[in-house]
Amino acid sequence: MSASTEGKAVGNLSAHGQTESTLFERAGEAAPVNRIDELVFAAWAKAGVKPARICSDAVFVRRAYLDVIGSLPTAEEARTFLDDKDPGKRARLIESLMQREEFADYWAMLWCDLLRVKSEFPINLWPNAVQAYHHWIRAAIRDNMPYDRFARELLTSSGSNFRVPPVNFLRAVQNRDPASLAKAAAQAFLGDRMTSWPKDRQDGLAVFFSRIGYKSTAEWKEEIVFFDAAMPAADKAKLPDGKVVKLDPQQDPRQVFADWLTSPKNDSFARCAVNRVWYWLLGRGIVHEPDDFRSDNPPSLPRVLDLLQRELIAARFDLRPIYRLILNSSTYQLSPVPRSRGPEAQQLFAYYSLRQLDAEVLADALCQITGTHEEYSSSIPEPFTWVPPEHRSIALPDGSITSSFLELFGRPPRDTGLLNERNNAPTAAQRLHLLNSSHVRQKIESGPTMREWKRQAGRDAFKAMGEMYLTILSRYPTPGELQALETYDQDHGKDKGANVMADMAWALVNSPEFFCRH
Repeated sequence: MSASTEGKAVGNLSAHGQTESTLFERAGEAAPVNRIDELVFAAWAKAGVKPARICSDAVFVRRAYLDVIGSLPTAEEARTFLDDKDPGKRARLIESLMQREEFADYWAMLWCDLLRVKSEFPINLWPNAVQAYHHWIRAAIRDNMPYDRFARELLTSSGSNFRVPPVNFLRAVQNRDPASLAKAAAQAFLGDRMTSWPKDRQDGLAVFFSRIGYKSTAEWKEEIVFFDAAMPAADKAKLPDGKVVKLDPQQDPRQVFADWLTSPKNDSFARCAVNRVWYWLLGRGIVHEPDDFRSDNPPSLPRVLDLLQRELIAARFDLRPIYRLILNSSTYQLSPVPRSRGPEAQQLFAYYSLRQLDAEVLADALCQITGTHEEYSSSIPEPFTWVPPEHRSIALPDGSITSSFLELFGRPPRDTGLLNERNNAPTAAQRLHLLNSSHVRQKIESGPTMREWKRQAGRDAFKAMGEMYLTILSRYPTPGELQALETYDQDHGKDKGANVMADMAWALVNSPEFFCRH
């Protein structure tokens, strides 16, 4: 690379505005842009917390793709966004991402964690049922099924677990006694683990699930779930709010519970739903953990939670407006660089929380940037457990279909439905795998992407570097990074055994900027 070539490349970067000082954030102070921000900015002012600045376009495009569709932008997608001068491009990107097929794939994956979608022990749904269950959940998200209807169908459906997929909610519990089913419902739809409930309230809720029958069929592993009118009928039950209701012995008590749960007057149902969406987008719930609502675990931003709850009810339980409201807020679009430290800044979302990519998202990202595939296996030797190698990890339908990489990087077992089953805390074994494993190194060195980068480098090394940065980090390299790459190439490029482009890609893949959400 000549000095003139370097100067030209640096000049091009200046035209893009990408420098070390603007790498993660825009200049100036963040300002409120919607109702969420008005409430959050007031909370910051009251607590004396200084918020981070608004994130840069390069950070935003990567963040939005990862948070909304669980995938990295391609180099071309990142370039198109970064070069777009329209001030409304962020809102436009958010809208376009929510229309993509990957949106349904990714959010189905998150809901499948919560709803225990897996074949093997201890859930034992089995592949036919799991495939049907996953397909139903994904279709509900793709088609924007109202959330109240989504919950009602999971709680009240009857029929074959192969042909009426939502009945699997009542099967995906280790113990199918009424008390266990009641706990599963409260945890999923109220975010309440019932640990602080008095026994009479727990028993009162269990009554709503006391007349569910399970019947096998001639088809292996098929089971019929139904309202068993022949079972003894209790005349009263107690709702989670403490109200005692009289039951009609001819009516399925699940319907009575679902009527109460999904009523617009039931604030707790909507609050749990919007808090989960906030958690999935920002890495921490307003009530944290999101499935641990209780009186001694108050929300960090109660007025924001109230606002989102009202918005969901006003939208007739359409979750898309909630996504839009959160994603377009300055609160969501803050940089990951804190300007106030301490637990209060984190609890009040004064900066975007840095956290490791989900195992499935990281696996897909490595495959996407290298042009390779992942291999999966299942311990269940039944139909539908073989997965084509090009299948993306976020679209895997069954929690029992896995890989050693997914297990290493914290994919949840889907045993309990608790969101803390997913462990994104970095470990030494994970770092060693990215640094030293032949698995990652071969993807980088032998994949078709590297061959293309090498061809580009033979004609224009700086263009190849820019493409590599856009592919891996969704941004252009800064002048300082180009200088470091120039120096490395001069020191090692003449060594016949050196693979400078592969070394550079390996270094980027092992940077926190790649394997973390920021």
